Amino acid sequence: MLRSLQIKNLAIIDELSLDWSTGFHVLTGETGAGKSILIDALGLVIGLRADASLVRAGADKAEVSAEFAVNDCPDAAAWLAERELAEGDDCTIRRVVHAEGRTRAFVNGSAVSASELRELGERLVEIFGQGESRSLLLADAQRRALDESGRYPDLLAAVTAAARSLQKIDAEIEALRAAQSRDPAQLEFLRFQLQELDALALTADELVELDAEHKRLANAGRLINDGDGAQQLLYGGEASIYDQLSRALSVLHGLSPLHEGFAEAETLAAGAQAQVREAADSLRRLIERLDLDPARLAEVEGRLTAIHDLARKHRVRADELVERHAELRQELGGLEDAGAALTRLEAQRATAMKAYTAAAATLTTARRKAALTLAASVTQRVRELGMANAEFVVAVEVLGRDKPTAHGADLVRFDFSANPGQPPRPLAKVASGGELSRISLALQVSLLSEEGAATMIFDEVDAGIGGVTADVVGRQLAALGARRQVLCVTHLAQVAARGNEHYGIAKSVSAGKTSTGVRRLDRAARVSELSRMLGGDGSGGSTVSLAEELLSRAEARA
Repeated sequence: MLRSLQIKNLAIIDELSLDWSTGFHVLTGETGAGKSILIDALGLVIGLRADASLVRAGADKAEVSAEFAVNDCPDAAAWLAERELAEGDDCTIRRVVHAEGRTRAFVNGSAVSASELRELGERLVEIFGQGESRSLLLADAQRRALDESGRYPDLLAAVTAAARSLQKIDAEIEALRAAQSRDPAQLEFLRFQLQELDALALTADELVELDAEHKRLANAGRLINDGDGAQQLLYGGEASIYDQLSRALSVLHGLSPLHEGFAEAETLAAGAQAQVREAADSLRRLIERLDLDPARLAEVEGRLTAIHDLARKHRVRADELVERHAELRQELGGLEDAGAALTRLEAQRATAMKAYTAAAATLTTARRKAALTLAASVTQRVRELGMANAEFVVAVEVLGRDKPTAHGADLVRFDFSANPGQPPRPLAKVASGGELSRISLALQVSLLSEEGAATMIFDEVDAGIGGVTADVVGRQLAALGARRQVLCVTHLAQVAARGNEHYGIAKSVSAGKTSTGVRRLDRAARVSELSRMLGGDGSGGSTVSLAEELLSRAEARA
């Protein structure tokens, strides 16, 4: 649920801070007062596209911050926890839009990408505007709406998995067929490359061993000479460390009876002498095994040259040559066995196609069942919105498709009839703008689930509606407000009267600058605002009486 919203330097809003509670909130004001800017601000914090033109003239950046409670939105809470962004039951989002076009987003103080912000925003807020009404004319939107109402994610997942399996097999078949059509000269060159690598017969660990042996052979003279010098310094040479330690031990041995502290030093020196002797013996044995072997050095160098030359020929590093060898062997084997492999893949495809067809058929059955329920619910709500003879139908037709799709084999189509005696026809062909707005609202109410976002925003979805129907719209939105936090931008007094909270939006000019202000209206101010919406000036007369009546009636039904 949205708790607070702070806006700074956004369009004609200089600085604004609003607190929100539960229930049904209405926002009203003259055309152009800035109601849509509030929706734009909320769109920014939930990850919708940012436009540098939203930055207030003369400012270097615009900033919008919102605080949400996520204890009533488990999906959002889980998303935050998975990314280690959770901070109790609160979630603070800040979006900054710079005048040159850069944007930054922060969730609980941590920077997030625009795509991550959209993922979180979808879990916190749902925005329904006039654009959503037009999107109902799209086949994909109609299919998604039906699937949302049906709540059969496992069936959708099964179809998606089966379709991906088929697509993977199809890609392998296509690659094999392409390989079969390769130029024979290319195949012969591949065989030649493999023969060279076979002749080299490089093993996995050989390069490391050859490098170590080469280093040893190339430096054999230095190893022998310097190693022998070190051995003489330790033991056997003039003034060797061993001999000097012997003299020190002799002195310490004479001092130990005189002072017990010298005994410990004697013991340590004796140990050091033993280690020096051991190190000298180790060096002697190592040097005895070393040998200058020019022939072996030349052999190792020749082998390394052959390895590096072939690596350059294949445009890989020397340590990647064994892997390249395996890849070429696999590629050639696949090409030579293409016919048999193609037969195997086609058999796999037939099996996968059966699995996809079965999964798609199960999904079709579920969709048709959900279609009846959704159509009945929308029809009932549309009739309540003033179209007593309306009929809404959700048609599910199975299409014969050569290629599988992740959403199944069905065409979902919304059909509609507003008048008796006229059969339902595709929504895109028969619905007027006003009818489409009512159908959109009815559908949104029908699709409402407990798992959805805790905050719903309706941006003038009541366009084209008036009279008694407007009162029905107000009642339905108020009913939604009993279950969710609902914010509604409206021009209808009948809808505005139903709000638990009423915010008035107005423009003002100061020092040559235009600014938008928002204030929560008390009862007297609401009557005045409702009067204005009914065509009066709020100071008296019939519109004030009607506004008072609308508000009293709404309060009585609350």
